Amino acid sequence: MTRSELIEKIAERNPNLSLKDVEKIVATVFDEITDALASGDRVELRGFGAFSTKQRKPREGRNPRTGESVTVDSKVVPYFKTGKKLRDMLNQ
Repeated sequence: MTRSELIEKIAERNPNLSLKDVEKIVATVFDEITDALASGDRVELRGFGAFSTKQRKPREGRNPRTGESVTVDSKVVPYFKTGKKLRDMLNQ
């Protein structure tokens, strides 16, 4: 599902909201999740899952084209852990 498909689904289920309002709501939700993760916070949506960040250690990698060894710096990456309700729905 793409962002625009999500907006369309929400608009269909809520005919009292205009498409522009739904776009603003979806953008606000994504922006808030992004801002929270960028500041090191955890975002938990009960029944759905939790977004957090993890620190990856620096490591040695390989350039796939040349096979040359390269150093990959440490970095922070997003992490998502599914909630119990979502996990149960997927495994029915």
